[in-house]
Amino acid sequence: MDIIRPLHALGMSSGTALDGVDVALLKTDGVDVYDFGLSQSVPYDEELRDKIRCVLGKRPDTPENEAAIREVETELTAFHAEIANEIIAAQDEKVDVIGFEGHNICLDPKNHFSCQIGDGKRLAELTRTKVVNRFQNADLLAGGQGGPLVPVYYQSLCADMGKPLAVVNIGGCANITWIGSIGDMIAFDCGPGNAAINDWVMKHGGMHMDYNGKLAITGKVNEQIVASMMRHKFFAQYPPKAADRTIFNEKLEHLEGLSLEDGAATATAFIAEAVAYSLLLYLPEIPGKLIVCGGGAKNPTLVRFLRQRLPDIGISTAAEEGFDVNALEAQAFAYLAVRRLYHLPATFPSTTGVAEPMVCGQVSEIY
Repeated sequence: MDIIRPLHALGMSSGTALDGVDVALLKTDGVDVYDFGLSQSVPYDEELRDKIRCVLGKRPDTPENEAAIREVETELTAFHAEIANEIIAAQDEKVDVIGFEGHNICLDPKNHFSCQIGDGKRLAELTRTKVVNRFQNADLLAGGQGGPLVPVYYQSLCADMGKPLAVVNIGGCANITWIGSIGDMIAFDCGPGNAAINDWVMKHGGMHMDYNGKLAITGKVNEQIVASMMRHKFFAQYPPKAADRTIFNEKLEHLEGLSLEDGAATATAFIAEAVAYSLLLYLPEIPGKLIVCGGGAKNPTLVRFLRQRLPDIGISTAAEEGFDVNALEAQAFAYLAVRRLYHLPATFPSTTGVAEPMVCGQVSEIY
């Protein structure tokens, strides 16, 4: 594409929390956002959620693993296609591209490896629409951490806000984006996210999540266990750094023996402490404002714990700032897809540790 013009993009994000797929329409040229369109969240059915959970952490390094991963990928892609086709058919204007996050089941930046399930070529065939996916690969192969990927979108959204500020995206894992007064940017994964709570309440209460933090608010935080979980080697690593939802599993076993409510409270406090620790230790300047987005922004107990641990920083949720908290991640992948088509970088040395700004994403064309 030689002429840069705004495109209509559909972003599809299936975060590591295993709750479902968020979708959003965006009109953008990959720099500025001209319009926000429809957004919605579509939960996974129980069967698909369980199948995804069963392949988490697996690599396609044996015939058995390869077969299991490809089976789930086929179903996941078909699930996305059904959602996308319904949305595309309802639009008056053509959807130019789909930004397809897929589902990251294994991330190993040290060995430049990521396994992201979701078949972009097949999604393009099923929707008759150009698709961009595999956003991590180019960054990983160039020596980066593979993420976080969305900071460049936050930078665009927050262009007119006072600086410095920070955005913490609490999905399955949590990541921080810091934007300085001259537009400089630092980003990194900072610790566990909603997956820590979700896994606990599923195992001990048969629930998919702690809805509105109601279990955690009635429980008691075990600060000794929080301190023990914070001794994970991840927190001693300087940014840039990336995590997947499985790396904290061993530390989360320290919750065993607690009641359902106390475990939920302690897991929630662990997330808040990891954010606070990272924000105070690894940023060049303490931000005047911290915006909380992702699923964690819809958990008032988690937001309360963040405010308790960061009393000198103004903390607001994405919704309080006028953003669509349910759509931000999906919007980001729509934005990233357009940046890929216009050969604009998505990751930078200060966000993933890659040697130079990197154009990210694999394009599947329709012929």
